Amino acid sequence: MTKTFRQFAAIPYVLWLLLFVIAPLALIFYQSFFSIDGTATLANYLTYFTNWTYLKMTFNSIVFATIITVVTLVIAYPTAYFLQKTKHKELWLLLLILPTWINILLKAYAFIGIFSHDGSVNQFLTFLGVGPQQILFTNTSFILVAAYIELPFMILPVYNAIDDISDSYIVASRDLGASRWQTLTRIVIPLSMSGIKSGVQAIFIPSLSLFMLTRLIGGNRVITLGTAVEQHFLVTQNWGMGSTIGVVLIIMMIILMRLTTQRKGRH
Repeated sequence: MTKTFRQFAAIPYVLWLLLFVIAPLALIFYQSFFSIDGTATLANYLTYFTNWTYLKMTFNSIVFATIITVVTLVIAYPTAYFLQKTKHKELWLLLLILPTWINILLKAYAFIGIFSHDGSVNQFLTFLGVGPQQILFTNTSFILVAAYIELPFMILPVYNAIDDISDSYIVASRDLGASRWQTLTRIVIPLSMSGIKSGVQAIFIPSLSLFMLTRLIGGNRVITLGTAVEQHFLVTQNWGMGSTIGVVLIIMMIILMRLTTQRKGRH
């Protein structure tokens, strides 16, 4: 009876996977073998791997995703480490999670106002005597906004990994004469590597396909594969080429997940 109930309860989950995961992926893969006029062809893949424009987009996407991931990790790890040692952890975690409830479009427009020529940042620079600077529509503004938006998704897994470390390891390292820095680098960081890997997955994978922020914050000066997919599906109507880029993105994501997935040794 229990086995039958489990099989019945799994039906909604299986249907969800089939309709919203497997079917869309299969359609993207199928559509990638058709040209803009509906002819079956391998030209899309040939164009992608031989055209310098697409190769440059791929390189830009990887570079931007890497920088965003590194920036968020550099900020998130100390934040999670000190957060784990503070009182009222639940309150601080709630404050960190709250920005994720705000629509990304609203946050993007808020930063447009902050980084604009007459925005608060340039007003502060003018007050210091530096004068207004071109901050909006630059690579720097794009990286800062993307890192800010995705920062909670790095902090949370790192915090959970650090919080799971037994205090006995820390006490033992201190008893053996280890300094705070040695305890951090040789005990805490290695034992929290699973959280770092989860955070890298949560940041790097979405960063590969960002397209809205590249338009609103980067001003189309930041060109990534996500931007190319949007252009092909919504502007040029070349769904085959857009699907081809989508397949490449999926393969890149699978490779990253394989590289960062925690492997358990055999006993």
